[in-house]
Amino acid sequence: MSAAAKLLLFGATGDLAQRMLLPSLYGLHADGLLPPTLAITGTARSEHDDASYRSFAGDALSTFLTDDRRSDGQIARFLDRLAYQPLDASRPDGFGPLAQKVGGCEEGLAIFLSTAPSLFRPTIQGLSAAGLACADVRIGLEKPLGTDLASSREINDAVAEVFPEERTFRIDHYLGKETVQNILALRFGNALFEPVWSARGIDHVQITVAETVGLEGRAGYYDGSGALRDMVQNHMLQLLALIAMEPPARFDGTAIRDEKVKVLRSLRPMSIAEVPHLTVTGQYGAGAVNGAIVKGYAEELGAASATETFVAIKAHVDNWRWQGVPFYLRTGKRLPQRHSEIVIQFKPVPHSIFAARGGRLEPNRLVIRLQPQEHVRLLVMAKEPGLDREGVRLREVPLDLSLDTEFAGTRRRIAYERLLLDLIEGDPTLFVRRDEVEAQWQWIDAIRAGWAANGMAPRPYAAGSWGPSAAIALTERDGVTWRDE
Repeated sequence: MSAAAKLLLFGATGDLAQRMLLPSLYGLHADGLLPPTLAITGTARSEHDDASYRSFAGDALSTFLTDDRRSDGQIARFLDRLAYQPLDASRPDGFGPLAQKVGGCEEGLAIFLSTAPSLFRPTIQGLSAAGLACADVRIGLEKPLGTDLASSREINDAVAEVFPEERTFRIDHYLGKETVQNILALRFGNALFEPVWSARGIDHVQITVAETVGLEGRAGYYDGSGALRDMVQNHMLQLLALIAMEPPARFDGTAIRDEKVKVLRSLRPMSIAEVPHLTVTGQYGAGAVNGAIVKGYAEELGAASATETFVAIKAHVDNWRWQGVPFYLRTGKRLPQRHSEIVIQFKPVPHSIFAARGGRLEPNRLVIRLQPQEHVRLLVMAKEPGLDREGVRLREVPLDLSLDTEFAGTRRRIAYERLLLDLIEGDPTLFVRRDEVEAQWQWIDAIRAGWAANGMAPRPYAAGSWGPSAAIALTERDGVTWRDE
């Protein structure tokens, strides 16, 4: 695919656009990575003309750009790229004026579509009727793409009526993070890991996405979604797939996504009877986070709710490589720390030569921290200095790869910078294919069916804690402890 000459940005006045999309596009512009003549048209329900939207975008950049990235000259040149056309996507007559504003799509058009699930079909039909779906148009779809398998298929069917799969780019912004991409480099660029990257060498895997925030203005969306659909269905299952996938033949969109979908289809389905034993749900109550008193979820929402703000899951991948290895997934709001990380717990050595001398061994661990700091840390055993008259003393020490330190001269990019540039240039590698999405939903829907059938209500936990005590029991009964550092 050749680079698009135009970009159409839906939701151009929303929070995502202000915090992420506009700063990302500006960063690409400032570094000379956008096509020189790329024209960007924003659209949303808000009433703006070109001048007022450029002023709006300028305010967003002033608020969300870091000081080292601000340049009055570069900002002015970037704002010159912007135009705006108001649109109510539920009204078909608004798409004609939008097409006139964009100026056609014959030179190549990339569309970033962020909208409510109910508006996907009318938006896609409106784009098609207005002539904005020609052969040189590719479309990026921001979540939520449905609330279950059936609604996801409905949205994907609506998109597929106009845009073929090879021109459909489903966005999971976690895949744009440098450390997530480094999982592939770590696994497939280093010979030492592959011989032990299986049930032969790995005891279990933990994936944690912990947030300290509560609703933060997302009450309408979040209460209809919950932690399982908001985090596990997309981000966490994508991380699991990257950890568990077989080596792809090539670094391209087809080979990598082929291997990911094999993992997702190998996730062991949970029966209704198994769900209470393999999952834990919770909802935060009042407590303290980072020393500040915070309200409980229901109080923040202003109403009682059965929506889960925490979920922990014990999952299995039923294939030869991973048979018998549990994958523990955990995510929640109002937890003590904000971090996202993957912990690979290796099996212990088969025999300790140090035991008779008092030396205690811990199994090696590989910790991949995605945020807030990005690092890869291999925890290994080393001997403490000394003459060992009272026994051999061993201690776990880290071998660190801090991306911020090792690549200090390289600017750390927002995930959306990579994804927007790939959308503009037509590279599908870091986007999610339809069969991946449907495999994810199929597994998630079985869990939600089990919750409903068993009448499982979220367990209360205090804000500032690591979730319900049952989440600790989920791992402890296997002799495993969550890493809470």
